[in-house]
This record gives sequence, C-alpha cells and structure tokens, in this order.
Amino acid sequence: MGDFNQSVILEAIRRSGEGLSRIELADATGLSAQTVTNITRRLLEDGLITEAGRTINGPGKPRITLRLVADSRFSIGIHLDPAVITFVLLDLTGSVVRRRVVRTPAKDPRRIVDVMAQAVDILIADAGVARDDVAGIGVAAPGPLNAAKGTVIDPPKLHGWHRVPLRAVLAEATGFDVTLEKDTTAAAVGELWTGHGPADDSFLFVYLGTGIGAALVRDGDPARGSTRNFGEIGHIIVDPDGPSCLCGMRGCVEVVCTPQAIVEQAERAGVFVDDREGSDVEAVEARFTLLCERAASGDEPALQVLRRAAEHLTVLIAALTNVLDVDRVVLGGPFWSRLAEVYLAEIPTLLDRLSATKAVHTLPVDGTVVGDDVGAVGAACVVLDSVLTPRASDLYLEE
Repeated sequence: MGDFNQSVILEAIRRSGEGLSRIELADATGLSAQTVTNITRRLLEDGLITEAGRTINGPGKPRITLRLVADSRFSIGIHLDPAVITFVLLDLTGSVVRRRVVRTPAKDPRRIVDVMAQAVDILIADAGVARDDVAGIGVAAPGPLNAAKGTVIDPPKLHGWHRVPLRAVLAEATGFDVTLEKDTTAAAVGELWTGHGPADDSFLFVYLGTGIGAALVRDGDPARGSTRNFGEIGHIIVDPDGPSCLCGMRGCVEVVCTPQAIVEQAERAGVFVDDREGSDVEAVEARFTLLCERAASGDEPALQVLRRAAEHLTVLIAALTNVLDVDRVVLGGPFWSRLAEVYLAEIPTLLDRLSATKAVHTLPVDGTVVGDDVGAVGAACVVLDSVLTPRASDLYLEE
C-alpha cells in the first residue's frame, strides 16, 4: 500500500505540470494529510521531488509547491524497426534529453544487440548522466513476443529472428534491467505519457511503421492482451479485390496498407518514371519517401495513391473503432509525418461515414504528439510508467 500511495503522489505531481502543494495533493488523491506529509518527506529525502517556491492562496500560511526533480531518474528507450533503430534518453518528466538513430545492421540478432549496447553507452556518455540514475531500458519491438520469456518470435522483415531472447541478452550486454514491449503498445504508452488527455483517456492508436499495428488505451491503461500481443491486425481484410496475401486471403492490411504495399501500388499506377524496384527495407523506404514528397508538391497521381491508401486504412480504423467504442483515434509511428497531411485531410470524413456510433458522437482523428520517435519514447516511458504510475494490481499481495 505504501508503494502504491507513493506512486499516486508522484503521478499527481507529474500530471499537474507546475507542481502541487501538500494540501492540493491531499485533495487530488484522496489521501489523508498525514499520509501525504509522510510520503512527500520520503520523496524529498530520496531527491525525487523538490520544494519549488511558495504560493499564497487565501488566509493562512503560504503553500509550498512540490515538483518532480527531472534529472533525478532517467530511462532509455529503444525502438527496433527493420529500417532503423532509434534510441532516446528521457528524464523523470518524460522529456527527451538525448536522441540517436542508427541504420539497422544486417539482421543477425547478435550484431543488432551489439549495436544497441554501444549506442546505449554513447547516449549516456553524451548526456553526462550517471549510470546509477538510469532506471532501466525499455525496448519496443515488432511482435509476436513471448512476454514471459522476453523473446522476439519471427517478426516480419527481421529474418533470422527466431525466438531471440532479446530481453536477457540485452540486459547482459548493458548491465541494465530491460523491459520488452510490443512496439504498438509502447507507442500508446508514449502518447499517454506525453499527451494531455484526461486520466481516464480511451483511444485507438494506429501505428504506421514498416508494418501496421494497433493499440488500445482504455481508461488510461494500455490493453496488452493475455500474451501481450494485442494489435496484430495485419490480416484484417480492407479490400476484398486487393492483392493475394500469404495467409491465403485477399486484400489484407499487410498487402494493402503498409509502406511496401503503397509503393507497389504507386509503381503499378505509373507514378515513377523509371522501372527500378526493390523489396528490401531501405529501397522501400526511399521509394515511399519520394512518393510522399511528390504528393506534397501536388503531383496528382501520387496524391491519388495516398488518398486510396487513406481509404483502405479508414476501413481498418472503422472496423476497430466500431468494435472497441473508443473516444478518439491517434495515428503515429515512424512513417506518420510523411503521411499526415493527406491522411488527416481524408480519414476523418471517411471514418464518420463508416462509424457505427456517428449518431452518438464524432470520433476525433489526430496525429501523435510525440512525433516519429513515438516507439522509442514510449519504450522509455514504459520504464518510467512502472516506477511512477499507480496500478490497482499493485495492491494485491501474494498469499
């Protein structure tokens, strides 16, 4: 109970932004004044919070404002994508202190882990942070995952990753505790932490990376699923007349909505004057970037391809939101910024037409507040989240 109440206090201070007095903390949390006093005394001694000035609010003694000490704790987030690996160092408030991006090397798992460990050391050294102040490393990886064993199991585009015990080998290579999270779920946690939604926020996060995934936040908590693999939506059909998929169906998300699929659609539509093709990750990304640049410059064939892609994605979003009944939709991921202008112009109107609850409410559609690094930021936030955010499950004791 003590640890839970401490998390309640820390989370209330973090969410306030400007800090809270002890009286305000008691009002906000429902804890007794004595409990608040005891916990804040301990947090002050541990250096997690500080007294940041006095405010006068009516008669009586001035109130002392308590704020988080941003540089008292840090966390590292790593987003493993087949194209690039993104690293961020966050302080206790969730702000990015340092950032580093490297191309994903040859898909050999050991080589990738070595690159991760080296980048972590560089990140810490560049920031001048003491290793003891780093609470741990969060890794956002494509699924499927075996959460109990910390294993990555045959993710698409990462060939050779057959049951790789990433959590254990990275912990051994870095000396830090490592948390392994599905990339889509990590992105949703990052949105929760850095967004300004209510404490009971409920939204669908649609992740646009090398692959397409989804995450659900319900009442301020991410839904992870019984095996922590929530959001595998690659084989939902969005175009019955679309290309054949390896699963045996036609028009699945995997072969219609991903960057590679969109690039192939652009090639068939004659958007590119040359006949160069390539299915490797780097070639697809370069081609996709060029497509988006042409659309942004007003090239009509390129715009038509992206508008059609937005229609297909809206079919997916409508299917998910009709089932999940959320308050809003958030789009994000490494490829989001390149698609944002077209998708935000197209999807809201299309979604309203397909929404089963349009007579009840309009579903707002927004881009992530985090940016392209949402996976890495979210992975680091998962570590901070485990330290700061109170969970009802923390109240249960083993018999």
